[in-house]
Amino acid sequence: MFTHRLVFPASVLRGRGAINHLGAVCGRLGQRALLVGGARGIASVEEKVADQLDQQMVSYLGHDTLGGTCCEEEIKQLADRLKRQGVEVVIATGGGRALDTAKAAGVLCNIPVVTLPSIAGTCSAITPLAFRYHQNGQFRDMFPLAYGPAAVVIDADLLATSPLHWLSAGLGDTLAKWYEYRAISDMNTLSGLSGVARINSELCFTLIKHYAADACQAIRQGQANLALEQVLDAIFLYAGLTSIMSNGAHTGAAHALYDGFTACDKTRHVAHGLLVGFGNLCLLALENRSDEELLAALSLARASAIPVHLNEINSDLNHADINLIIERSLRAPDMANMPTEITQQQMQEAIQRVQRLSYIKT
Repeated sequence: MFTHRLVFPASVLRGRGAINHLGAVCGRLGQRALLVGGARGIASVEEKVADQLDQQMVSYLGHDTLGGTCCEEEIKQLADRLKRQGVEVVIATGGGRALDTAKAAGVLCNIPVVTLPSIAGTCSAITPLAFRYHQNGQFRDMFPLAYGPAAVVIDADLLATSPLHWLSAGLGDTLAKWYEYRAISDMNTLSGLSGVARINSELCFTLIKHYAADACQAIRQGQANLALEQVLDAIFLYAGLTSIMSNGAHTGAAHALYDGFTACDKTRHVAHGLLVGFGNLCLLALENRSDEELLAALSLARASAIPVHLNEINSDLNHADINLIIERSLRAPDMANMPTEITQQQMQEAIQRVQRLSYIKT
């Protein structure tokens, strides 16, 4: 009998000012804390983190800046540093790659990790998964972890001060939860966990459809509002639950195209969710969705500041680059989840159709 293993975060705090509970959360987990993440993420939270730990008399060991690629080498190096410094609790900040590196290193050395995302680019803060890459930045695999974060702190006030393109990346990645889940599932036979994943993924889409434009405006103004809180719940909570309920097996052509983009040195630096967001549109074209539905999806992508044309990703892409991206996407494990085999020609035509429709303003 198959046993479906569900791994949830132990605790989630969300809302405006949630970081004000960070010290109490960490104090229950250990007395020697280290902050890890990207340079920008650390700079945006370190003063507040140090103050929170001081209030709870937790020793702050300083910060450790990660290299920016969640690869096996960096995970092991971080795990070694955590052991050498006698770290008892890790506070991970930044985006998905930093959080995934910290989560994986924490599991390696059995140290609890508190995720404190400084950008809303993916649902990584919630999930027991690590998207691993090769050292050159090319996608490697989606690696399941033995357990998830010990705590998650999602502060809308903090996230409101992040650059807009990171929220857009989160919106693109979260929209994929619905677009891809619908594409790869038999929507007439969903039950149990599959049914829950479906409801969560559709809720992600509904919240973004209603609130994305106003949430983007909140980021432009640097001030949290109700719309931003709603889409943050979609990006972190409901998308994260979709990933957990489906055990990671919820991806399709949009993520496969992202895998292809990481094979090209002109596009692999672009945020995961922005590339997935463009991939969502290509997925709809692959499904032969109507022009009306595609135009509506394009309109939502624009409202979310998601790329709708390859030129918005990199204007210097040539035919060889595009062929490489497509070729690698067809070989990606995510593409194997599609209900029918996708060919090079189909993917080329899907991209061309999306780009042609992108010139029509709705």
